Amino acid sequence: MKTINRLKARFAICVDNSEYPVALDLYKLYRVIPDEEAKKDNDLRIIDESGEDYLYPAEYFLLVNIPRGAAQSLNKSFARRA
Repeated sequence: MKTINRLKARFAICVDNSEYPVALDLYKLYRVIPDEEAKKDNDLRIIDESGEDYLYPAEYFLLVNIPRGAAQSLNKSFARRA
């Protein structure tokens, strides 16, 4: 039997946009794309206001746990926006 490893998108709230005021809105919820290499450098891969994913310092965000149903709705909403 083949095992499928699914990477789940997480969410984070921007708590500091001082160096990226155009790309990040303060206190906005953003999708986080899993990226192990970025994590090693204390960065997060975020889909920002441009609709593209970029690396930002992890300390600019507060990771949040969202119930599965709400996360699925948010993922659908983000997909429609893309």
